Amino acid sequence: MINSYDWTTGLKAIYDKSVAQYLSGNHDVTSHFSPEETAALAEIGLRPINVFDYAEDFARYQEPSWETFLLVAAARRDYFLHEQQGATSSEVISEAELPAKTDVLDGIPWLPRIIRKAQCFLEGGLCHDIMYGCGGDRRFLKEHAIHAADLLRIVWASRGDDQKVLRYLRESNLKE
Repeated sequence: MINSYDWTTGLKAIYDKSVAQYLSGNHDVTSHFSPEETAALAEIGLRPINVFDYAEDFARYQEPSWETFLLVAAARRDYFLHEQQGATSSEVISEAELPAKTDVLDGIPWLPRIIRKAQCFLEGGLCHDIMYGCGGDRRFLKEHAIHAADLLRIVWASRGDDQKVLRYLRESNLKE
């Protein structure tokens, strides 16, 4: 169980354990998490694959950082607790249902894909094979100078209006 007061401490312990296991050669997501850890993650709207994906990428590429994962997890937790009232989504999107990597919105490649991935991550509906914050997402986020957690919150606030996300992206890039 992850205590609401210090849920970040419990999540950090689970994340660190997963990174250590990956670095020691254990690349099997099913063996990284005990039933208690899996239950604790579910209390904050996460699945083991969400932690594993970030631990794996950190172990392999030294990014995203723990701090980035924490902020991304916090956005998911907030959405889970406040929008979903602690109820897990039963809908899971497959990779084939995502916009293509080459799709564009107002001339911006990857934007339709990352918006959809962000919404599905917030809802807890990404399939096992899709990571919000993957290498392609990180390239996009760096290029547009936006943090992964900030994009989640912008997508949340847009309430499904991709034009609002586009407008935010355009306006924030003008300030750079």
